[in-house]
Amino acid sequence: MPKIFFDQVSKSYGAVEVLPPFDLTLEDGEFTVLVGPSGCGKSTTLRMLAGLETLSNGEIYFDDRAISKLEPKERDLAMVFQDYALYPHMNIAKNMSFALRLARVSKSEIDEKVLRVAKMLNIAHLLDRKPAELSGGQRQRVAMGRALVRDAGTFLFDEPLSNLDAKLRGKMRAELAEMRDTIDKNMVYVTHDQVEAMTLGDRIVVMSDGYIQQQGTPEALFKHPVNKFVAGFIGSPTMNFLDADLVEERGLTWVRGDGFMLPLSDETGKRMADAKNRNVTVGIRPSSFLTDASNGAPMELKVVVSEYLGAQSVLITRCSETDVVVETQSAQPLQTGSVQIFGVKTDEIMVFEKSSGRRL
Repeated sequence: MPKIFFDQVSKSYGAVEVLPPFDLTLEDGEFTVLVGPSGCGKSTTLRMLAGLETLSNGEIYFDDRAISKLEPKERDLAMVFQDYALYPHMNIAKNMSFALRLARVSKSEIDEKVLRVAKMLNIAHLLDRKPAELSGGQRQRVAMGRALVRDAGTFLFDEPLSNLDAKLRGKMRAELAEMRDTIDKNMVYVTHDQVEAMTLGDRIVVMSDGYIQQQGTPEALFKHPVNKFVAGFIGSPTMNFLDADLVEERGLTWVRGDGFMLPLSDETGKRMADAKNRNVTVGIRPSSFLTDASNGAPMELKVVVSEYLGAQSVLITRCSETDVVVETQSAQPLQTGSVQIFGVKTDEIMVFEKSSGRRL
């Protein structure tokens, strides 16, 4: 498998620049997820890699070999599309083997590869059926199987699960995660769903407005986001953001806002030395709240909506005029309309520059 390197690659449509020049390295054997909102440039990046879009500037390398002038079929890639793109008149076996038959691979080898991949994806019993006879999840497995039988060096996935319902999407996500661990290939996966990104990616590349905001492991992006956009995009439920002032009292650094005053941890407070008395944005993840206020900094919140899920609850609460989402592990539902004092884990409070969104 090659190491893939984007060298000052950019993409424009006429005078409209959708991807400013950027560098990106995809390591050999890595499952890389490009994630971001619609229009951020992630699918365009994937399509340039696949050869379905031309580069405006720059070059893409497979190891030391420039590939931007090569036709898609010459790049040793296999791609899974969002809309399955199956031939309706062919049965599943013929759909999966189409590229191999074009390459004039022997029938015995085709049969062996198709059956092996079909068993891995649990669709061996469907090989004689037509796509119209399959469910959405089964068709998506066929689309993945068609890519896998090619045994390419790199597999590309363009939002392959977005057409599935929530339950099936979760099941397919688990199957993809299992497949990732059994196939030692480069995989590049595009999605707008950060849960898919966190579940599947060895490395996540977060994009917004054509720019790479941050890249790293799921844990690194969750715990150490570089800016407000990454902090708000990674994590479910999403992070709460509140306006506050940085103040120093009683030897501690505090964030004080409308209806709350919370101390920062010593480590975070030291980083705020040059930002005292400034207006900032405070970020608190829903999971950073504790039902036992004695174990954290107290914050009084009014419960507006309580979504009781059994082992946990997701609450929409209100701090003055601001909605705050709280995730608790309480086995007992909290009453709507009640005022509760929660504890906040001070070492998980994040502070962002209000103007730029940069994490301080």
